[in-house]
Amino acid sequence: MRQSSLDSILRPDRVFENLPVGVLGALDAIKAVAAYSGGTELFREGHLARGVFLVCEGKVRLWVFSESGRKLTVRIAGPGEVLGLSAILSKGPHEMSAETLGSSQVAMIKCSDLTRFLQQYPQVCLQVVHLLSNNLHAAYDLVRAVGLLRTRRRVPIMH
Repeated sequence: MRQSSLDSILRPDRVFENLPVGVLGALDAIKAVAAYSGGTELFREGHLARGVFLVCEGKVRLWVFSESGRKLTVRIAGPGEVLGLSAILSKGPHEMSAETLGSSQVAMIKCSDLTRFLQQYPQVCLQVVHLLSNNLHAAYDLVRAVGLLRTRRRVPIMH
């Protein structure tokens, strides 16, 4: 029996955990896996989403441009992580850019295919909501950390 090429991203802490074999087969059928060298842009901040990306192997840097034009790394994504999901579901632009760090293998699922998949397999929707909720909480934590760091810098040192 052939193993799914999604094996590397099917971890218990990921969005596609514990899906029935038939659902995994349907997911496997709609994705396209590609190997990328380092520095390959998967998507760019401000551009409309063309699909969702699943990191199979390697690492992907998620970043934004600062007001001064510098790249600010938001986080590094690894195997099992889903990228670009919120942009697809909101039908808006990407909030950040993504590029591979070294050799990577990444699967892509087109917007229309993902929409049909979610409509056909509603049990996956709750897992998607869970993932988006976790991403939102991580963003809140980051805002808190940045806010506290700025607050501490503004406090003058008393002699």
